[in-house]
Amino acid sequence: MTTVGILGGGQLARMLALSGAPLGLRFLVMDTADDACAGQFAPLLVGDYRDERALAEFAGRVDVATFDFENVPAASARWLSERVPVFPNPDALALSQDRLAEKTLFRELDIPVPDFADVATREALDAAVQRIGTPCILKTRRLGYDGKGQFRIRTPADVEAAWQALGAQAEAVGLILEGFVAFERELSVVAVRGRDGEFRAWPLTENWHVDGVLSASLAPAQVDAALQATAIAHARALAERLDYVGVFALELFCRNGELLANELAPRVHNSGHWSIEGSETSQFENHLRAVLGLPLGDPAMRGHACMLNWIGEMPDAAPVLSTSGGHWHDYGKQPRAGRKVGHATLRTDDPATLAQRLIDVGAALNRQAQVAPVVARLREAE
Repeated sequence: MTTVGILGGGQLARMLALSGAPLGLRFLVMDTADDACAGQFAPLLVGDYRDERALAEFAGRVDVATFDFENVPAASARWLSERVPVFPNPDALALSQDRLAEKTLFRELDIPVPDFADVATREALDAAVQRIGTPCILKTRRLGYDGKGQFRIRTPADVEAAWQALGAQAEAVGLILEGFVAFERELSVVAVRGRDGEFRAWPLTENWHVDGVLSASLAPAQVDAALQATAIAHARALAERLDYVGVFALELFCRNGELLANELAPRVHNSGHWSIEGSETSQFENHLRAVLGLPLGDPAMRGHACMLNWIGEMPDAAPVLSTSGGHWHDYGKQPRAGRKVGHATLRTDDPATLAQRLIDVGAALNRQAQVAPVVARLREAE
């Protein structure tokens, strides 16, 4: 029986383990926390990702390794890859950990991006703001996610505050200044590439964020075929350049009908959670198929789907579970402000029905504000 090792024991690892059960797979999860939620469904090895003794034990107990978040040290993934197959490859992981390297690759592949500049000093920040203009966003090149490690500069008067907030990290993790994009939509394409180079993608997904954290995802996005084809072409180009194996997400802004790349997530992705019930093969199953060298499954949709993220604490499950096409996912985490603790997916055969069910669930859970933008988008299609 094949054992898949997962570095990181959060909800993504948990859902990978759940999706791997029908394939007859075993799992070993490594995490720094002894209460990692994936450990509720798979053996858990607690250790530091930089500890070679812990990594050696991990490698000795698995047949192939992957990871569930992009901040696993790339050096650890390289060390591990000398002892057991690791997918995606450590080079792809390293690239995704550096926003400057990532944006540079986008440009090399002719994937449009917002203007950006490397920022190493306060003087460099002043020069970059003058060139790019305001508003703009100062970000750490490494380690930021879900809106962390960012400071929005609305006017030149905000530059000093931005440097005070993030300047101390310039030497340790680097900084990048990015032009602010006045986008109409946030989109993502979740795709998968197998060991043999086979490439598949799920339909383009539209996403809404609150305070930098994903709130809702709608699939398929209500966009024209040309825009979807462009997004998938960008994803394919990245996968082939990186010799990528596994699932990844390319996050995109849509402005005036043009797609601008935001970032690459080298793992199964929050905006693809709807695929568990909403597609023929979920992102989690296809990731496992890819890293094991198995044939990829069909990512075709089953109707229309909306995923609602639960942040901080779980609401009452009853309104979702009593709704036709309603599916509930509790990650088994302790409630905490800003923490992703679960999600729900509503799946229907047509947009009008999905809109009504979102209205009903939103009212029952007092989540009207969360569902309102999704409903508005669905109503546009009627």
